[in-house]
Amino acid sequence: MASGGNPATTMRAVQYSGYGGGSAALKYVQVPIPSLKKDEVLVKVKAASINQGDMWIQKGFFRPFLPKFPFIPGTDVAGEIVEVGSAVREFKPGDTVVSKLNFWKAGGLAEYVAASEGNTVALPTGVSAADAAGFPMAGLTALQGVKTIGTKFDGRDTGANILITAASSGVGTYAVQLAKLGNHHVTATCGARNLELVSSLGADEVLDYMTPEGAALMNSLGKKYDYVINIAKANRWSVLKTTLSGQGRVVDVAPNLGNIVASFTTLFARRKLSLLNQSLGKEDLRFLLELMEEGKLRTVVDSRHPFEKAAEAWEKVFSCHATGKVIVDM
Repeated sequence: MASGGNPATTMRAVQYSGYGGGSAALKYVQVPIPSLKKDEVLVKVKAASINQGDMWIQKGFFRPFLPKFPFIPGTDVAGEIVEVGSAVREFKPGDTVVSKLNFWKAGGLAEYVAASEGNTVALPTGVSAADAAGFPMAGLTALQGVKTIGTKFDGRDTGANILITAASSGVGTYAVQLAKLGNHHVTATCGARNLELVSSLGADEVLDYMTPEGAALMNSLGKKYDYVINIAKANRWSVLKTTLSGQGRVVDVAPNLGNIVASFTTLFARRKLSLLNQSLGKEDLRFLLELMEEGKLRTVVDSRHPFEKAAEAWEKVFSCHATGKVIVDM
């Protein structure tokens, strides 16, 4: 391995040892710094973000497969490389990067983490670690949702009439911006306190989901949607399908049980609901960072928390009322 002169052998981390418990189950521990495989880099973490997926893991959504206890959560990090594996060619110690960590291993809420070279991208000049750390899970999910409805980002997109629900969420704030870059007409839903924010991200019309119009998901012109990117778990297919044009499609990011069933029952129907399985990687993450560097995309930061108060950040995400991304500064 090539070393960056890291003499430490242990590090601070946040972990939990069983399902459930929320922020109260998080423990601040001192553990060994992870050793590297030949295709990995050791990142000294500057910032990490917390996602809804972290909540699902702790609640046991993936049991018995995930996690392996004790578990250090967090899949989205930005920081500085201090050591590289023997097969790493793209990076060297001292490089600043953002990494999408292995979902099954995670490890981001720690001072150091081992990240695959294949899921690590150089941090562009002028993009902060905190802003970049918001991208990997939420940004790539938003990008895949927008690509799934046919967006190419090649300057030739003719655009469609689309709806994005839960538009003030981490995924939603990115999705609105990306949809507008794809020349779509965007109607968005969010809570009353975030109407102005979502409008500032480019949405053409923003609905308060607590109003009758917002609950019905209908825009002011009553025009049906070609596509719906559904991020709100409470929205049911029975309501979503009434908003679609004749051959409209829902791409569901956070499906409830009924919508999972609908993804099968509508497989050969004119109006469809399909589930989004986030599978984008390094080149897509690089694309998002380039957009940020060019000033075309930004991370909406709900709040930033020092490592010592990571439990507060965890609680904020678990409340399901965060606006944009919750960041932990190491």
